[in-house]
Amino acid sequence: MSATYWLLVGTPENYAKTAALGWSLAGVKSRHRKKAERMRPGDKIIFYLTRVKAFGSIVTITSPYTEDATPIWQSEKPGELYPFRVRTEPDIILSVDEALPAEGIVAGLEYTKRWPAEHWTLAFQGNVHILNDHDYRHLRALIAARAALTPA
Repeated sequence: MSATYWLLVGTPENYAKTAALGWSLAGVKSRHRKKAERMRPGDKIIFYLTRVKAFGSIVTITSPYTEDATPIWQSEKPGELYPFRVRTEPDIILSVDEALPAEGIVAGLEYTKRWPAEHWTLAFQGNVHILNDHDYRHLRALIAARAALTPA
């Protein structure tokens, strides 16, 4: 069975909290239990940062999901604790400042073709999305190239 490629949408602040955890844990909002249940070791997550409209790091899922209400990430929805969590390990890491701007590259993604080109940001509403193989490989190559340009 092949890996599933997840796109996790969140704020730069939540991205920073994930970075502070050493990229060892990713959380999913409570309304996405069914998607969290489908996450498996070996699956990949690409982070998309709201407001800055950019793609960040890529991590590999290393555990099935668990449920934990310990507060880590913040939501605009009061009481939302991102309770469905998977253990992860870093793959390609970019800081918020290094994140790959989405504008200009989203036109090359199959995922965003469902929306009018001028409203591409609608594709990144919601917390969790699934990317196909083409889109994952395209984004991975661009993120890896961005990481290679970044001084250590």
